[in-house]
Amino acid sequence: MSLTVHPFFEAASGSYSFIVANPESAICAIVDPALGLGDDQSINTNCADLMLDWVQAQRFTVRWILETHVHADRPSAAGYLKQHLLCAQTVIGADTPDVSGFDRLVNDGDKLCLGHACARVIATPGHTPGCVSYQFNDFVFVGDTLFMPDTGTARCDFPGGCPVRLYASIQKILALPNETRLYVCHDYGGEGRRHRFVTTVAEEKAQNVHVGAAVPLEEFVVMRTTRDAKLDEPRWSAIAIPANLRCMSLSGIQTLVAASAPHGGH
Repeated sequence: MSLTVHPFFEAASGSYSFIVANPESAICAIVDPALGLGDDQSINTNCADLMLDWVQAQRFTVRWILETHVHADRPSAAGYLKQHLLCAQTVIGADTPDVSGFDRLVNDGDKLCLGHACARVIATPGHTPGCVSYQFNDFVFVGDTLFMPDTGTARCDFPGGCPVRLYASIQKILALPNETRLYVCHDYGGEGRRHRFVTTVAEEKAQNVHVGAAVPLEEFVVMRTTRDAKLDEPRWSAIAIPANLRCMSLSGIQTLVAASAPHGGH
């Protein structure tokens, strides 16, 4: 029986989280789980709770909680889910600087199994030094390495980011068979189209606005460097980065939010 993929959308940050499941063994993994963000500095668990409800309804066991990288734009729900799914192991790339609190740090070529079906870890640094992608059969969770073709690629101006490394990582993904499905971590819609969470290698090679049609490395580096210099810091980066580096629980993140909130005086 084939693996199944179930998307969950967190609208405030335009984030996609996924459950990849092996129905034959009733084992699954959660990929890039997101906490919700409110304009009033509040954090909600709506998306994460939907994933917990799905797991309970299907009576599956969660083996892995997989992060493709340390997200800068929103807090991760990995720590929150871990408190509810005690047997699940939290996972992130071993080349992530200053990371702590995760159960397993993975390297290029490592395997993570869901019963008889195994994922292969693909190191895809560039957006951050510790970015990894997870390849299951004929599909890959690529995190922020690639977006929908009309959106392009990830920024490289965070600490340890590098457009040359990102280009090399993208070429690794685009060397996979054309029919390989690519599940992205973010989409913001655009030009009247609906939000999307899956593309293919063939679609990216032909249409990606940053790397499609075999854009050369030099051109990509100039584009990415120029573009990144004009981008603002993500609104929640001061909270998301330290929280996600430590795989914080919900209470830990809420404490971090409270400590960072401005305090009025008399």
